[in-house]
Amino acid sequence: MDLTPVERKFVLHWGEMGTRWGVNRVVAQVHALLLLSPAPLDAEAIASTLSVARSSVSTGLRELQGWGILRVSHRLGDRREYFATVDDPWEMFRAILAERKSREIDPTLRLLRECREEAAGGGARGEHARRRFAGLVEFFETADAWYRQVAALPRKPLLRLLRAGGRLRRFAGGGG
Repeated sequence: MDLTPVERKFVLHWGEMGTRWGVNRVVAQVHALLLLSPAPLDAEAIASTLSVARSSVSTGLRELQGWGILRVSHRLGDRREYFATVDDPWEMFRAILAERKSREIDPTLRLLRECREEAAGGGARGEHARRRFAGLVEFFETADAWYRQVAALPRKPLLRLLRAGGRLRRFAGGGG
């Protein structure tokens, strides 16, 4: 598959953004290519198009599958696997957000709760640390509860909520 100039521009940018999001550049480029591809691609086609090692593509595909944003398909008489990304950007970002929460927020919240408990009874410094941990736990628990409520919303109500930003700010007393 030969990339057009605009496709090449997007793949390169998505790869750069991936590094800023904590994702390997090749993984992000594989994802970008699959976002643009009109049909599922096999690993060889991906490696050839991106001019990267097949092993890097395989690693990237496994990682993208771990994020829950790839579909794998097969063809009769062909042993290869073909890969496509989730078509709907909203569903893709929901899956990414859920996985980031699982990988980053949940372990942090567990650790903060442990630290809060361990800091109790440690004198003045322990009390100060316990209060700090308690504040962080409250913040992360509130964010977690908000996430769970928003994640449970079907797409249409979620879009209405997101598009109501200015009205929500006025409702909450934040001006606007």
